Amino acid sequence: MLDLQKLMGQMQGMSEQLQREAQQLTTKLDRAENIFHQARTNQQSLLQSLQQGGDRFVFNCAQPVEDLEQITAIAPITTPHIVLATDGSQIAPSRHEIAYCYLINIGRVAIYYNSGIYPLLDNVPEVFYKTEDLYKARQWGIQTEQWMTLKRTVAENVALASLAIATLASYPAAPMLAFSDGALVHWELDEIPTEARSQLLPDILSAWDALKAQQIPLAGYISAPRAAEATNFLRLQLCPFEQPECQRHCAAKPLDASPCSQLQPLRDATLWSRFLKVGESSPLWQSRARIMEEYGEHQIYFCYLHVGTEVARVEMPAWTALNPNLRSQALQIILAQVQKGYGYPVALAEAHNQAVVTGSDRRRFFAILEQQMVKSGLRNIATSYKESRKRSSIA
Repeated sequence: MLDLQKLMGQMQGMSEQLQREAQQLTTKLDRAENIFHQARTNQQSLLQSLQQGGDRFVFNCAQPVEDLEQITAIAPITTPHIVLATDGSQIAPSRHEIAYCYLINIGRVAIYYNSGIYPLLDNVPEVFYKTEDLYKARQWGIQTEQWMTLKRTVAENVALASLAIATLASYPAAPMLAFSDGALVHWELDEIPTEARSQLLPDILSAWDALKAQQIPLAGYISAPRAAEATNFLRLQLCPFEQPECQRHCAAKPLDASPCSQLQPLRDATLWSRFLKVGESSPLWQSRARIMEEYGEHQIYFCYLHVGTEVARVEMPAWTALNPNLRSQALQIILAQVQKGYGYPVALAEAHNQAVVTGSDRRRFFAILEQQMVKSGLRNIATSYKESRKRSSIA
């Protein structure tokens, strides 16, 4: 049990540190605003520098595809529409349980606004217990828990596309949005070997192919985003060298001593909070993350949307972002979702609630599994002594 009394003294020091950081952030924002306007004037030359030397930067830098000062007012949709969302949760494998396996649960939501149709709220669980599910990824140095998380990401995308296609067949005329909780730029896939990635990414891209074929807009919503891809573009304005090459000019310098480090660690959402009013979106940016090389025609674009409670990041694939109608439809539905959800999209919150696996769910899952194992003739089924002892603490 946490001893809160012992934490009280540490809290005061933490509060003072946060206050100092807030003051420093204000100063950094003032500086960033000036640099932003300078970059707007030099946008074309900065774009040229990015395209010529972007592979030689030590930071990830997004590319603006619209004028830096192009801000668009978004009105929440009021006409009948459909919002589709999925989210996932899991029961992680444990060697202390009665069997080494894991479960992925995908929550599905379809909400039909202004139509009188009952929403779909359900979940689809799947248990993984075969040898290839549990140990195959270890040949690539990937632990089972990490592989489970990656498989969950794939399952969320596949379920979302299937739900959207089925819904479109029943309601072909209604504007709709396939809505994902989190990024569409799957940075985590760039950190695993190519052979392992080939077991995952094609299924995601195939699901997106199906959405694109039916022109169903897709968007990923990131609350409290921590990305700095757009802010990093401003670092090009601060670079004093004719050809920005980080390794050549600044490799020997400390990270915080390079000429372009003045904006670190400023995040995109913090910067755009200076420029956006409620209901406004930033210009469109194209991600230049290395994983994009494998996305083919599904290049990911993003913008920042002031939803009232925060500045959120919205990611969209090319077929949504570069189609003015689909992009507008997606942003209008997102803004309406946040308003209905009092600060967070209703469909995403409900998909999470459908997906979440509680402690009691976990206990029931293993109880059912134990019953099935006994019926199959297995004997001496029990948790480890460690797990049994933890469940019967004397404290």
